[in-house]
Amino acid sequence: MNTIQTQSVKSKLPQWLKRPVGFGQIYNQTSSIIEKLRLHTICENANCPNRGLCWSKGTATVLILGNVCTRNCGFCSVTRGKPQSPDSTEPQRIAEMAQQLNLKYLVITSVNRDDLSDAGAAHFRDCIQTVRQYNPNIKFEILVPDFRGCQENAISILRTALPLVFAHNIETVPSLYRQARAGGDYELSLNLLKLAKKHLPDTPIKSSIMLGLSEADNEIIQVLKDLRKTGCERITIGQYLKPSKNSLEVAEYIIPQKFDFWKRTALELGFKWVISEPFARSSYLAETENLKS
Repeated sequence: MNTIQTQSVKSKLPQWLKRPVGFGQIYNQTSSIIEKLRLHTICENANCPNRGLCWSKGTATVLILGNVCTRNCGFCSVTRGKPQSPDSTEPQRIAEMAQQLNLKYLVITSVNRDDLSDAGAAHFRDCIQTVRQYNPNIKFEILVPDFRGCQENAISILRTALPLVFAHNIETVPSLYRQARAGGDYELSLNLLKLAKKHLPDTPIKSSIMLGLSEADNEIIQVLKDLRKTGCERITIGQYLKPSKNSLEVAEYIIPQKFDFWKRTALELGFKWVISEPFARSSYLAETENLKS
C-alpha cells in the first residue's frame, strides 16, 4: 500500500484548497438567469467551492424537486424538512435556462424525496423530456438519490428519458455511513448502480466518493472494487470540505499527490473515466468526456 501522507487538519486551510470566488460578465449572467427563472442549484445549496469556476463558464448543476431534503446527511448543507409538492413549471423553467445559457451539457440532481412514491423519478424524466423539446442536441447527466423502496420502478421510469449518464454517489466508506450519510445504506446504493447497469446497459454509470472524513486506504480500495462489481465505470474522487457550521468536521486534508495515487488505482481497477483531485465533485467537469462524441 502506498504510504503517501495526508496533511494534518490542525494546520490552516492548505494553499491548494483556496479558490477565488466567481466574478465577471459570464458569471453575473449565469447568476441572473438562475435567479430570474427561480431555479435552485446544488452549487448554492451545497456551498460548492467550484461555483465560481462553473458559473464563470456559463454552466450550473440544477437542483430539482425543491431545496428541502427529507434526510439529514452530516456532510451536506442542504436544508432538511418537509418539502413542498413537485412544481410542474420547473421543467419549463429549466428548458429556458438551457436555452438562455446555450448549454450543450446539463447535469440535473435533486434532494432526497422519500415522501414521493417514486422518489422523484418521474420529475427527473419530465425535466429531461421538456428540455429536449427546446434543446434537441443537449446531453444530460442525472445525479439521483438512492430511490429507497422504489429502485426498479424509478429506473423503469428513467429508461424513457435516455440517453443520459446515470450517476449516484456512494459518498464515503461503509464505516462512516452512520455519521456522514444518515438515512443512506451502502448496499442499497450499490444495488441501485447494479440495477442501472442491468436495465440501462448502454448508459455510462458514474459515482463519487469524498475523502478526508477519517476513512482508511484499504476501505477506499474496497469501495472502488465494490463499485466496479456493479458495472460503475466512472468515478470522481475529491476532498470533503465542511459546507456549513453544522456539517461534519474535516478529519484531514489529502495532498494532491495522494489524489494522483487514487486516480492511478481507480484506472488499474478498470474505471474508464476518473477525476481525482481536491476540488473534484460529481458534476465537476462532467462534460469533458461526453462532449467529445
